[in-house]
Amino acid sequence: MHGEAVALSIAAKIEASPDRRIAFSDFMRACLYAPNLGYYTAGSAKLGSAGDFTTAPEMSPLFGATLAGAFAPLVVHGVTELGAGSGALAKSFISAAGDCDYSILEVSADLRERQERLLAQTRTRWLDRLPDEIAGVVLLNEVLDALPCEIVRFDSSRYQQAFVVQHERGFEFQWRALESGALFEAAKHRIPPIEGYASEINLEAEALAATLAARLSRSEPTAVCFIDYGFPQSEFYMPSRTRGTLMCHYRHRAHDDPLILPGLQDITAHVDFTAIAEAMIEASDALSVSCYSTQAKFLLASGLPAMLETAMFATEASRLAATGAIQKLVSPTEMGELFKVLVIGNAKANRILDRFAEIDDCHRL
Repeated sequence: MHGEAVALSIAAKIEASPDRRIAFSDFMRACLYAPNLGYYTAGSAKLGSAGDFTTAPEMSPLFGATLAGAFAPLVVHGVTELGAGSGALAKSFISAAGDCDYSILEVSADLRERQERLLAQTRTRWLDRLPDEIAGVVLLNEVLDALPCEIVRFDSSRYQQAFVVQHERGFEFQWRALESGALFEAAKHRIPPIEGYASEINLEAEALAATLAARLSRSEPTAVCFIDYGFPQSEFYMPSRTRGTLMCHYRHRAHDDPLILPGLQDITAHVDFTAIAEAMIEASDALSVSCYSTQAKFLLASGLPAMLETAMFATEASRLAATGAIQKLVSPTEMGELFKVLVIGNAKANRILDRFAEIDDCHRL
């Protein structure tokens, strides 16, 4: 079975390590991205009703169309999407924006093949690496939450990092004291010194944000749009959230045990949007926050209701289905409040996107 093959591969990695343990981030990376074995690289269905979860672009093409409208002034300078999943966002964005210069950077060969089939009639091109300079708009929809993170806890009056070891029935956590390094410094500033408090720190997501910042054009209007579930730092590490945000998704069911079903389930953690914003701005003095808002406010302010009103439907049933999907995207009890939109751009882009000032909550960052 596939799960057993993934478990054996991870067990071999643990056995080969000097201390016979690996950092949780390495375990998560192996589960999700190991070549031909990981959750995102092994070829099974992940997205949509036949998979383990459904993302906003699969719920309604109006999601992508709304983003195309929101960033229309930047589209002429190019569109780059990282981690395009099924390709649904690209398809709806291109359909609404017209024949634009759309590029995709996708690490999963399986998903890339799926995207190529879906977008065969467009001018979309696929990148093997991040370009040295990027202009226009950069889209990351539910990308940061799936990047390997570390788990840190405060226990016995000290900060400890989670490692994974093997035992006869599978895998288990082992904790090791943190005393120095970037993770330790982040833990000191973020993890409350409450006995037993545990949460995630995603230095890899912050490194990606910094890399993007360094590659963004200074001469052309350019902005990055992150859409994901998460919180500002003050809410992410609030004292009452003692067990962090790590969640796993398997066949549309969610649970919090990442050590089971290796390679068969998605493993995610909420995004610390404060850390992402700080990483980008520290990496480039040309950037600033254009907008930080809930998904609901961003989509509504960007014209989603009008798009739904003018959309053509073959039947009344399809119209009702579309209305239900939009309700999920903006409802406070569904995706509307939990999902956030963070837009960071250079001065030229931010002047163009100044209409977002009405919904901007960047003071919460």
